[in-house]
Amino acid sequence: MSECVAEHVPVLLAEVLQWLDPGPGKVMVDGTVGGGGHALAIAQRLGPSGKLIGIDMDPSALESAGARLVGQPVELVQGNFAELPEILRALGIPKVHGILLDLGMSSLQLADPTRGFSFSQDGPLDMRFDPSRGEPAWRLVNRLSAQNLAELIWRYGEERYSRRIAQAIVAHRQREPIRTTGQLAAIIHGCVPRRGRERIDPATRTFQALRIAVNQELETLQTALHRLPNCLVPGGRLAVISFHSLEDRLVKQAFAGDGRLEVVTRRPIRPSRAEILQNPRSRSAKLRVAQARSP
Repeated sequence: MSECVAEHVPVLLAEVLQWLDPGPGKVMVDGTVGGGGHALAIAQRLGPSGKLIGIDMDPSALESAGARLVGQPVELVQGNFAELPEILRALGIPKVHGILLDLGMSSLQLADPTRGFSFSQDGPLDMRFDPSRGEPAWRLVNRLSAQNLAELIWRYGEERYSRRIAQAIVAHRQREPIRTTGQLAAIIHGCVPRRGRERIDPATRTFQALRIAVNQELETLQTALHRLPNCLVPGGRLAVISFHSLEDRLVKQAFAGDGRLEVVTRRPIRPSRAEILQNPRSRSAKLRVAQARSP
């Protein structure tokens, strides 16, 4: 994931609209409403008889999206997309025609130094999507053993220098606690070489790993992929945009192994060269879509 923070631009928007096919009277779900870019484009196609359920764990994302979606047929809910069956039940909606999960970070989250997602600006090392729940990242890096830190950074960040980084973190915290993004980034920069023309900052994979661990992102995705097909009408579609191999692998395997679903994108849909030039954040995006079978 790029550390370049820009105005929020929805990724693969044209492709999402093509494959989810929102239309008048349909009920759709944006399970990761974020800045509201996808949600707005979908909601505008639903008409007054349709509805979009927009879900996000981040209360600040919902506030931002709410301002963008004024006047649209949208119901915003703070929650986890894996809880969609319960959310729909509370709203009195039996099933929906389409579900979108965009698993990428919102540019708005990256741009806010108080959230701790980015190392481009110094701030508290938090990383929680919902700041009222769970354990912040600074607690993880200050309490886990070197072995557990190395395993976490390798498993969720696929960082080959995970042991070196973990040892450097433990050595630093023996002198002083690690509380900020700047501290952690400096520790990583001090022990990981930056090779040649490599575009990715040495801290990127470690920050990704901590964010995934703090928010239990892969566990949540696995749960959602098991539960969401039951929320679709026959022919309804589930579209997932992933940004790294760990997520994409889970989506690919879940779609292929679920008898309730028919895969409709045999290969992942990638952004065009034009989109990548306009929005570099999109370069690692992959869209996969599956359709609910008739009973």
